Amino acid sequence: MLSVIILGSGNIGTHLFKTLNRSKQVAVLQWYNRTKNNSSNTNGVQPNCFNLNELKVADVYILAISDKAINEVSEALPFDNRLVVHTSGSANISAIDKKNRRGILYPLQTFSKEINLNFSEIPICIEAADKKDLSILKKIGEYLGCRTHAISSEQRLSLHLAAVFVNNFSNQMYRIAHEITDVKNINFEILRPLIIETARKVSVTTPYHAQTGPAVRKDKSTIKKHLKILEHYPKYKILYEEITKSIQITHGK
Repeated sequence: MLSVIILGSGNIGTHLFKTLNRSKQVAVLQWYNRTKNNSSNTNGVQPNCFNLNELKVADVYILAISDKAINEVSEALPFDNRLVVHTSGSANISAIDKKNRRGILYPLQTFSKEINLNFSEIPICIEAADKKDLSILKKIGEYLGCRTHAISSEQRLSLHLAAVFVNNFSNQMYRIAHEITDVKNINFEILRPLIIETARKVSVTTPYHAQTGPAVRKDKSTIKKHLKILEHYPKYKILYEEITKSIQITHGK
């Protein structure tokens, strides 16, 4: 059985703990958080270790913490030559102090504590300096029910950038749409089938071929009407114009 200790009680740490703790192939020895404050999580699940000096011996230590804290926490670990990995999409493997064996276990998904996820649908990007450690991380991915992908730090940073576009930026678009519909007392729920179909389409074709709308059609009349409405939202008007321009450049119009 693989022994694991999770450090961090944020969104990713919480989901990793819950999922690995249910696995019959993994023993989660401890769940660390630096303070008892803000350690309460959904369903009453909470960290049970608050002192780095009390960490037990484990096969893998997973740092599910902020990027800026990776180096500080890894330096403070009171041991060496053990496998320590972080879950960041943008931090290099070198962010982990070199006194320990270093690796990456990056689940490519958006996490919120209160929303349940099926890990079998989440790709895990792994990286390690040693082939044996890479095999261990691959096992963790399997125990989570995920498909693993060996990705370098350079590749992972580009992948994280792409993820920001498809998730964070698209979610901001949803928020803007919610604001626009809310002003006119339109239920945002009306847009949900469109959101779902837009995501479904790129699972069967490329984003390039999935593109529709007034920009790709060069429908000047509709674009003009939209821009008229957006005069009440100057920042969104600029955004609309830039994205319209980007679509038309992409499609040669």
